[in-house]
Formats: sequence, C-alpha cells, structure tokens
Amino acid sequence: MAKIKVALVGVGNCASALIQGIEYYRNTESRQECIGLRHPNLGGYRPQDIVFTCAFDVTMGKVGKDLSGAIFEKPNNVPKFAEVPNLGVSVTKGPLLDGISEELKQMIQIDSSDEVDVSEALKESGAEIAINLLPSGSIEAPNKYAEESLKAGCAFVNAVPVQIATDHGWIQRYKEAGLPIVGDDLTDQVGATIIHKTLLEMLSKRGVRIKETYQLDVGGGTESLETLTRTKEMKRKIKTRSIETVLPYEASVVAGSTDYVDFLENRRDSFFWIEGTYFGGSPMRMDIRLNTVDAPNCGSILLDVIRAVKIALERGEAGNIQPISTYAFKNPLMILPPEEADKTFESYIRNIKA
Repeated sequence: MAKIKVALVGVGNCASALIQGIEYYRNTESRQECIGLRHPNLGGYRPQDIVFTCAFDVTMGKVGKDLSGAIFEKPNNVPKFAEVPNLGVSVTKGPLLDGISEELKQMIQIDSSDEVDVSEALKESGAEIAINLLPSGSIEAPNKYAEESLKAGCAFVNAVPVQIATDHGWIQRYKEAGLPIVGDDLTDQVGATIIHKTLLEMLSKRGVRIKETYQLDVGGGTESLETLTRTKEMKRKIKTRSIETVLPYEASVVAGSTDYVDFLENRRDSFFWIEGTYFGGSPMRMDIRLNTVDAPNCGSILLDVIRAVKIALERGEAGNIQPISTYAFKNPLMILPPEEADKTFESYIRNIKA
C-alpha cells in the first residue's frame, strides 16, 4: 500500500500520543497484539503506513527540533509509552494568531524564529492530509490552517471544537477543490461522551425513562486548561447536544468541563450521574467515575480517521465526508446514535452503498 503523508498542525499531547502509537503498533501483526486498536487494518492500511512529512508549532523547544523529540518537550506531559526514532521532520514555526491563550502563555515561551509559508511548506513536504490539533478555543488559527491546507491541495481534519468541517462555506470550497474535509471536535476512544451516550441509549432501549443526567470532567494538561479558560461553554453546548440526540424524548442533560487541576497532568476524571424510572415507576440512580489518561484517548480514533480520509482521497470524494465525521467527531453535520454511526462508517470503508 502507498504511504499516507500527514502534516500535523500543533505538536501537543495528542500529536505525541498519535506518533507514539504508530511506533507502538508498528511490528504488531495479529489482532491479539493490537489491543487498543479498533481497526488494525482499515481498508488495507495499517498504522505504520502513516508517515509525517511536516509539523507546525509556535513553542520554544519544539520549533526547530525533530518531531520525534518535540513531542516530549514541555508543556507536553503525556506518558511515554513508545520509543520514537528520528523522523527526519523538523518542526517549523507556524502563525501564532489566537493559537495560544493568555493563560497558556504563562507556561510556555513563543519561539522567536520567522513564521513559514504554511501552504508552501505543505506542498514541499508532499503532505496530503493536514490535521488540526491546535489548542481548544482558537478560532483564527484553525481557519488560517484550513485556508493554507486548501491552497496546498491537502485534505483537512479538524479535531478541535471550532466550526470548520461543519461550516457550509468551507465544505463548498473543499468540494470545489476536490478535497475531503472532516470534523468537528474529535471524540475519544473511551471518553466520557461516548460512554455517556452508550449508557443512555442502552437504558432507554430497555424501557428506562431518563429524567436527569450530567457528565462533568476534571483534568490536567494544556487541553484541559484551554477548555476551561476558552471553550467551556462551547464544549458544554457540543457535548450536551451530542448526548441529547440518543434519547427519543426530552430530559434534563448537562455535560461539560468543570475545572483544571494541574497535578493531574495528562489524566482526566469524568463523573456521570443518571436518574430515571423503570418498571412500575421504580426509581433508578447511577453514579460512576471514570479515570483515563487524556491524550491516548485520541489515538485509535485518529488512526481510523487518517486512513479513512486517505480512502476518500483515492475515491476522489470531496467536501464533508459524512460517514467519517459522524463516526469520529462530537459535532458532525449529522449526529447519529453510536451503533448507527459505527455501522455507517464500516459500510463506507467497505464501499457498501446504503
């Protein structure tokens, strides 16, 4: 199979988990060895078929360093779970714009080197897919990279909550250029939102009437800090809407982040509370706590998205690729129940028409 050439926009914890994951699974062959991967082989592509051709960041210590080392530079704090060899890709200085919040600027130093011409860098690297992994809350910077990606002829993956892949203007422009665009706001492999949705869907199908439910997150790491300081209300709106769609009736639903705790580092605690009634009006209450390492939660889903977008490129598909967006993102154009979204994605990969 051909290699999948990827550009990373932002070299934070998610980028670190993704790159480490490719090395971790590089020499695994059997499904038993691929614990943690939903699709060891997707459309003929394996994780090791993904190569990184360029990367952009603004942080001193990352810019100018080989990508293999930059992913372990502060403020990144995802645990190291794989040895990453020299990748031969030097991180370049991208445009700052609103990519870093004032709070995050207190933790890092902005590199003083000149910004590169992003579209030219993408073209020179041969990248075919650009992945936006900038901090949550930035709006100008993701839109700038979407523009540069379009100019360079790259498909675009928007993993953050800003509206790009669901914006009809961007969709039309990418469609006219013959390029796929997917997003917005990547879902986690075992994140609070997917677990919450699955629980509610299962309970509702079994005749339980959900009255009230909430999902609250507390975490460390830069993503949790940026979410709390810049996108708390946006994330609450996206998560709540996503969860509400699995219930065929109205219920009181609240979902969002509540605080940043620095000593949690890249860990996250999620709390669920569900109240409802079942047979004979009997009351039911469920109280759950989930603890995860945050960044690796993006890895399996991102590997699926990258390979699926490559398939879309090979098929000549353009604009928003709905089966990919619905499967992998919290805020796609169309939100489907998890099981239905999975089936739609599997049918798309197998090229089975609905």
